Amino acid sequence: MIFDSLRNAPRYFGVAASLRTALEYLQQSDFARMDDGKYTLDGDRLFAVVSRYRTRLPNEAVWESHRRYIDVQFVVQGVERLGYVPLERPPAVKTPYDAGRDVIFYEPGIDTLRFAAGQFAILYPEDIHAPGLAEDGQSPGDVLKVVMKVAVS
Repeated sequence: MIFDSLRNAPRYFGVAASLRTALEYLQQSDFARMDDGKYTLDGDRLFAVVSRYRTRLPNEAVWESHRRYIDVQFVVQGVERLGYVPLERPPAVKTPYDAGRDVIFYEPGIDTLRFAAGQFAILYPEDIHAPGLAEDGQSPGDVLKVVMKVAVS
């Protein structure tokens, strides 16, 4: 996992051309003016999903990982907690891999980090994550987030 501020995105441009394209799209777009939904940049190889939602309480967390896509998650507005566990020490599998949805669901993990407006996370297939969690001890809040789905080469 990579976790940083979008102003530092150029540091990661050399990782892969598709990641550079995703990060540049995040830098150049005004998501506050965009409707929720899917925005295709390169067919199924690179697309963005814009969503507005209320964060969930930790007991409602959905822990997941993917095989075919890297997630580049970017918080545009609001604050949430992002759960994270490396695949090398995974919690028990709750629902086996579903190739049609490209997702595996896991029993809850415990580690989270604060994910605020202007920050992004690059989550690789080996990164189990639980997005959209309310801040510790706080009521659920509103978030505007973009998830770039970048096909694994």
